[in-house]
Amino acid sequence: MIHDATIINEGRKDRKTNMEIKKPYVVGQFNKFIKGVDRANQYLGFYSLLRKTVKWSKKVVLYLLNCALSNTFFVYRTLQTKE
Repeated sequence: MIHDATIINEGRKDRKTNMEIKKPYVVGQFNKFIKGVDRANQYLGFYSLLRKTVKWSKKVVLYLLNCALSNTFFVYRTLQTKE
């Protein structure tokens, strides 16, 4: 099991009841890391290499190529800003 059932305070209070908002640790981790996944899917949607093809294997290869190109661009951009 990766995560346990720990409940954490969100650091905010409910407007109606004025009680601390609590949520499972897993939900906090999901919300923390899903932003990058959504952004990557958004970028891949703009410049998709996928075309209407009959073979599923060709779609898989093109999707993996698209992901590799996107990741290469993000690494390049990160290295350029640190110099």
